Amino acid sequence: MTTSYVATAGEKARPDTTTPPDNQRARAENSLGRKLVAPAIVVMLIVTAFPMLRALYLSLYNYSLTAPEDKEFVGLSNYLTALTDPLFWKVTGITVLYMVVTVAVELVIGFIFAMVMHRVIFARGVIRTSILIPYGIITVVSGFAWQFAFSYQNGFVNSWIPGLDATFNWFGETTPAVIAIMVSEIWKTTPFMSLLLLAGLAQVSEDMIEAAKVDGATWWQRLWKVILPNMRAAIMVAVLFRALDAYRIFDNIFVMTAGAVNTESISFLTYRQTIEQFQLGIGSALSVLLFLSVLLIAFLIVKLFRVDLAAARQEG
Repeated sequence: MTTSYVATAGEKARPDTTTPPDNQRARAENSLGRKLVAPAIVVMLIVTAFPMLRALYLSLYNYSLTAPEDKEFVGLSNYLTALTDPLFWKVTGITVLYMVVTVAVELVIGFIFAMVMHRVIFARGVIRTSILIPYGIITVVSGFAWQFAFSYQNGFVNSWIPGLDATFNWFGETTPAVIAIMVSEIWKTTPFMSLLLLAGLAQVSEDMIEAAKVDGATWWQRLWKVILPNMRAAIMVAVLFRALDAYRIFDNIFVMTAGAVNTESISFLTYRQTIEQFQLGIGSALSVLLFLSVLLIAFLIVKLFRVDLAAARQEG
């Protein structure tokens, strides 16, 4: 614990007895907390900040690994090239479509799963485990599984949908290919959404729900007037995490279509420029734009929900 002192001219320093002991203890605990987390912050800055700064640096150069001696400073030219290319905006539109549809569907299905896991009174462990199994499967594995499922040669999806031609090729056109990728993404990550919503559901007071029942509220009214408003912080966290993850979708596209028939996302476009074509300059510019767009999405979601997480944590 630290002790503050007050010293005047010609007088020996003595303890400041005017400072409340609680404030001194709080300052000491805060100081100790900062010292404890300082090493982790330094490591995090080294691991995350350096690659980001390196990408920012490379984005200002016309730099290809096939001709490293021709490296040339071009300023913001790579950004202008990306932002004025119709391909960039088409890929951005596809990426936003992936994010909006998958997060919306996962939010609804995940809430239903969370309600089931919260209210089930028998075989709770088995039911919860069954719901969470897809999230434990590696994304690449689930991508291959759904690719086989949607294949018209040996898959089962065509035979399960009434009226659909058995030879229909899901990966021959943009729309069905995007739907197949979304199905794989939703199946894989909905359990994660349900876990976050289950945590929020557990914070809703049963007393409030019972009071609403006594007042004659229907199930629908209790859901909209009691449960969902008290889960707003948990819903915001779930939507935020999944939206940022969905916006960076890569694995399922890589496995199921390899970016063919206009199904590539911004992450996949960045991968093609950097890894396949060795264009580190424009690839780094795309990665910086991806990072900035992720920050913008996070800012908009936090503003949309208007949730004070610090206040919500204290209330909990």
